[in-house]
Amino acid sequence: MALKRPYEPLSLFSMSSMTDVIFLLLIFFMVTSSFIFPSAVDVNLPSSNNQVATKPITEVYLDSLYNISIVEDRTDTVNMEKSYPREVDLAALADRLAAIRAQDSLRTVALYADRSVEYGKVVEILDAAARQNLKMVLATQVGQSSK
Repeated sequence: MALKRPYEPLSLFSMSSMTDVIFLLLIFFMVTSSFIFPSAVDVNLPSSNNQVATKPITEVYLDSLYNISIVEDRTDTVNMEKSYPREVDLAALADRLAAIRAQDSLRTVALYADRSVEYGKVVEILDAAARQNLKMVLATQVGQSSK
């Protein structure tokens, strides 16, 4: 007894579902690539052998033109304006550090200072953080320290 199928199998392959998957993957990668926060401040860091294991959330940048920028919370994905560098002056930096201290007294702040910047400017920023009782580390690039 031979059973007949009510329909004939198609010999064509539909690519429409495949293109849907490709477009969904494209959208996924475009959205997730915006979560990577590149540093918008170009700073030529000095070299050092010693590295700190902790990753500070707050970053302060001092470039070769003595422009000060702050990233208040690099990990904040809700309030995106806090995770991008914002240029400030020294007085506004002290105010922002005071606000950060009020939120989290144990927060570590990283200072990314260009190697061509005068030592006195670096000390001014370190002093602004010390007045707020914040721990500040000086960021360097990995490598041999210059002697």
